[in-house]
Amino acid sequence: MFPDMFQFHVAPYIDDFVQWLLLTCGPAFDAFTNLVMGWLISIEYGLVAIPWWAWMGLVGAIAWRQTRRWQFALGLSTMIVTIGVLGLWEVTMETLSIVIVAVLFSLILGIPLGILMAESDRCSTVLTPLLDAMQTMPSFVYLIPALMLFGLGKVPGVVATVIYAVPPVVRLTNLGMRQVSESVQEAARAFGADRWQMLKEVRLPLAMPSVLAGVNQTTMMALSMVVVASMIGAGGLGEKVLIATNRIAVGDGFEAGWAIVVMAIVIDRLTQGLARRWQVPSQRSGAAMGQSVVRQGAA
Repeated sequence: MFPDMFQFHVAPYIDDFVQWLLLTCGPAFDAFTNLVMGWLISIEYGLVAIPWWAWMGLVGAIAWRQTRRWQFALGLSTMIVTIGVLGLWEVTMETLSIVIVAVLFSLILGIPLGILMAESDRCSTVLTPLLDAMQTMPSFVYLIPALMLFGLGKVPGVVATVIYAVPPVVRLTNLGMRQVSESVQEAARAFGADRWQMLKEVRLPLAMPSVLAGVNQTTMMALSMVVVASMIGAGGLGEKVLIATNRIAVGDGFEAGWAIVVMAIVIDRLTQGLARRWQVPSQRSGAAMGQSVVRQGAA
């Protein structure tokens, strides 16, 4: 047995800190809750208002434009239809609205942090262990502070999802910025680019495939969190899976799980296609980038 005299528990201090936050920042949490709920309601209303056949046509058109393969486009469109056939269309739109809001917040936080890590080695040194901890921490742990600060409902589900899903876009943005060819940057400097122009016109555009890969991974992680977030009242398809698990209803669980799988496949394929369209040969485009920077600076 480990001696009691050497034991030290941080749980009471964390609980006290959370209570202090609730007392001092309660109005701010309420305002944030209202903001997120407003986004969720508006997005969900908009998603439900779009007819199922319009969704089918939209997904098919985007898939065909990216690949020029009608078989691929037809396959994704048909998968979308199966969600409605199973009677899960509105619940799926509810889940999609949660994922969209969570991904938006993740990108608003993650992309600037990734750029900051790429610009500053000191920030990278500080944030890397934090990102490691966020990715290794069990996802259920994120539900506790979100539940204590925001109560039950969709908002704590969004908060927990953001915490869980933000690390990939931070890491891949940082990685993409750091992997921009040095010769490209030297060419831009030779044409007179300053630090802001270098970031805006050279490094960020050339890092865009990596950034979009981070967006893809963040979206997938947000979607994987919907079942866990349903435990604190997030609703959607996750709630269907949770109820089916409690009742050992294999068929209902399979249907809800299939809808989640369809969402994941469609989002993954479309975002991967978008990332491929941004890929450019960095070495060959160095001079063009530098000339573009000079023209915009002169303007």
